[in-house]
Amino acid sequence: MSQLLFKHARLVNEGKITEGDLLVKNGRIEKIATDITPENGMEVVDLNGKFLIPGCIDDQVHFREPGLTHKADIFTESRAAVAGGITSFMEMPNTVPNTLTQALLQDKYDIASQRSIANYSFFMGASNDNIEEVLKTNERNVCGVKIFMGSSTGNMLVDNETVLNGLFSKVPMLIATHCEDEATIRRNIEAAKEKYGEDVPMWMHPIIRSEEACYISSSQAVALAKKYDTRLHILHISTAKELDLFDNSIPLEQKRITAEACVHHLWFSDKDYEEKGTYIKWNPAVKKESDRDAIFQAVLDNRIDVIATDHAPHTIEEKENTYFKAPSGGPLVQHALLTMLEKVKEGKISIERVVEKMAHAPAVLFRIEDRGYLREGYHADLVVVDPEKPTTVTKESLLYKCGWSPFEGTTFSNAIDSTYVNGKKVYDHGAIIEAGSGDRLLFNVK
Repeated sequence: MSQLLFKHARLVNEGKITEGDLLVKNGRIEKIATDITPENGMEVVDLNGKFLIPGCIDDQVHFREPGLTHKADIFTESRAAVAGGITSFMEMPNTVPNTLTQALLQDKYDIASQRSIANYSFFMGASNDNIEEVLKTNERNVCGVKIFMGSSTGNMLVDNETVLNGLFSKVPMLIATHCEDEATIRRNIEAAKEKYGEDVPMWMHPIIRSEEACYISSSQAVALAKKYDTRLHILHISTAKELDLFDNSIPLEQKRITAEACVHHLWFSDKDYEEKGTYIKWNPAVKKESDRDAIFQAVLDNRIDVIATDHAPHTIEEKENTYFKAPSGGPLVQHALLTMLEKVKEGKISIERVVEKMAHAPAVLFRIEDRGYLREGYHADLVVVDPEKPTTVTKESLLYKCGWSPFEGTTFSNAIDSTYVNGKKVYDHGAIIEAGSGDRLLFNVK
């Protein structure tokens, strides 16, 4: 019977910071109290006032396995995730082959059960011709169905209106969408090529993958969701204009239409293309400062419900290319929590709200069973944050298989001290600890 007692913690949970102790027994939180007396056999960790928070839940990652493992794999990226305080992830279906059948979906779960140090779930992918496979998906142990309403990186564009109506009307579980209008993007590409040929400058990226392209697609998804009362979650909002599509007048538990912001859209702006170039090329594009600021405000006022990463690694060789040849996406899981804690330091958000948006809200939105909070009886997915120890991002410190980060050279004000998945320490002061695999996430079905 394993017991782990955290003493003298600053517990960040459900909108409050309280000083106290937390006891873990057999992988779950046994007791939370002001003072818990150690007993024989307990492992005691004195946090001396460090923050203890629930592990972050990242609802959008691309870990590239199977088929693209020269970029990343579940083994390497799950380790980078726990080093960044992310204890659970939901991974996308644009691997190779695309996750378009139940057999291919199961293959990914089988890999993760052996290789993921974090807890995991995988989205079922939708295409123009696999609705029967989609409808076989078990909403008890699969996080959702992913629809690319815009091709992004990969070949899973769903652009058939009949198919979209079928998916939105028949799928009983959450549908997550990438929303960019392909026809608009193609027109913008042609206009850019007429002016620049193949040598399109990087600052054109948010003009090519424009506000209009995002809004046309997002508004279509919202209209379909309202028509059929679908649970819709729109990923990586990148424009101020889209924010009018979302409601903050009701609690998250009651929302049928929700939205996500990613850390890169909260951190970078189009002014950073000159320095960062293709290393901050994402789809949807990083746009204007005014968009970034509006998205941040929407996080604060609950029009946007969760903060995630869209972690999507590519090799340095792939990224160091011309505009059309460089793929979109970048690695983020190791520093996502630190970026938001930096915004706490800057006074733009509270640590309680960061925990809400990166742990509580994903658990509520996806109806994850017994995770995302510091609650007695919940799984002990825990992160210790040291607010007195800065973290400088160096190439040597990166755990990503791709070996680079858009934050290289940045010094954050906090450090991830240690991370626990299901009560097992998996990361400690810069070192990964092999403590077995994480668990498959389960979801409460209403």
